[in-house]
Amino acid sequence: MFRFMTFTTSIARKSLATGLVATALLASGCATPPDPSDEAAVQAFNEANDPLEPMNRYFFEVNHAVDELLVKPFAGYYNIALPDPAKDGVRNFMRNLRSPVILFNDLFQGEGSRAGTTAARFLINTTLGVGGFVDAASWFGLNYHDEDFGQTLAVWGSGEGIYLHLPLLGPSNPRDASGKLVDYVLDPLTWVGYVYNVSWINTTRFMVEGIDTRARNLETIAELQRGSVDFYATLRSLYRQHRNDAIKNGEDPEAVLSQITNDDMIPDDGAEMPIILPTTASQPPVDSNDQLSEAN
Repeated sequence: MFRFMTFTTSIARKSLATGLVATALLASGCATPPDPSDEAAVQAFNEANDPLEPMNRYFFEVNHAVDELLVKPFAGYYNIALPDPAKDGVRNFMRNLRSPVILFNDLFQGEGSRAGTTAARFLINTTLGVGGFVDAASWFGLNYHDEDFGQTLAVWGSGEGIYLHLPLLGPSNPRDASGKLVDYVLDPLTWVGYVYNVSWINTTRFMVEGIDTRARNLETIAELQRGSVDFYATLRSLYRQHRNDAIKNGEDPEAVLSQITNDDMIPDDGAEMPIILPTTASQPPVDSNDQLSEAN
């Protein structure tokens, strides 16, 4: 009981500290609204829904520097060191670890069929899949899907709020950021790490997921950077497109980036992403790139 109270108090303190920092940054990081007489500028400002753009761009640059100095080089070494089957095994294992969180959110959203798929995948991959390193469930037509509490909040009717670009975590919004905190609490590994004093497993998991995702997106992100007038604005639009598709259960998380890397689909500075038609239920998921939230 004491451990539980200490743990929840720790989460509350972290949330309070985050709120205080955010409040301080809000005062100095707000974007200046355009002249009301300039209708086009006002419309673009409202569509971007990014009143904290100066602060967001600052964290975007910080994340970009961290990526260039640390994450990108490690991702390159990771690509060289591991053959594709080994990298697929790492990704499958990480996905399997996330199954309980996905299951909770399937149930919260009233998606009984998808919850059954998630539970079956976890059982099959943990056994036949050698602890999750092999996606054996896909042999039986049980394909992977992702869910998080940010999507659950959207299904319940919560709006996304303003755009945020968070340190290390990248593109987000108040709804999705709050969802990450709930997912953290729902994840059994969070409690295992704390109760048995092995919290390093969650840190290691976060780092491995980040490196694996970045390694799979090296060329894709490079193409986006080369083709974007304003990479920050492109990433903002792409993140919203991806999240909207995920909320509607219309897009496999790995199919998003592969569909927008040709020049015709890269938006101009500040423009919204073109509509990406969701895959139908009869189409198998496309293996190419992972979630955009780790892109920067």
